[in-house]
Amino acid sequence: MWDSFLSNSVGLTLMTAPLIVGVVAGVAEKFSLTSQAFGHGQPIPTLYANTGVAGGKNISPPLLWSHPVSNARSLALLCVDRHPMANNWVHWIVIDIAPQVSEIPEGASHTGKMPQGSREWQNTFGTIGWGGPQPPRSSGKHQYEFSLYALNVETLNLSAGTNLSTFNKALEGKILSVAKMTGTFER
Repeated sequence: MWDSFLSNSVGLTLMTAPLIVGVVAGVAEKFSLTSQAFGHGQPIPTLYANTGVAGGKNISPPLLWSHPVSNARSLALLCVDRHPMANNWVHWIVIDIAPQVSEIPEGASHTGKMPQGSREWQNTFGTIGWGGPQPPRSSGKHQYEFSLYALNVETLNLSAGTNLSTFNKALEGKILSVAKMTGTFER
């Protein structure tokens, strides 16, 4: 009896395997965010740290993404320090990135190299654009979360003094998909 059950189970598994492979092959690839400068969960090189850190040049890191949802009308980028001491310190907000754009090159912040039509907003340092890591000494490892939002609107209406709460409120009801990655920094 068990021999019959096993041979039928194996036969069923072998017969359905091509169907399962076909379904998996038809699935859209996941919206993803990466950097050539550091891997997910890995240390952010000092070059990208703020100038208050020895060796820091406050250069924005290169970011690459793939497979945003096809009906996205714009993208928005947020980088926040999630360490409890940092209290969600905003390091970068970029909005109105065209959905066909797939990268922000290294050092683009504060320059004409930003994607055409995109707009950088004020970070918690009080400056516009990228504000690199500068955690307090001996405060441990800080987690810098980069989130790229695919949105159903072409533009976000934000005021000059936008903070994290206002940014999050502006995103409500507009997010189609999110790609995230995290880098770390400590000193």
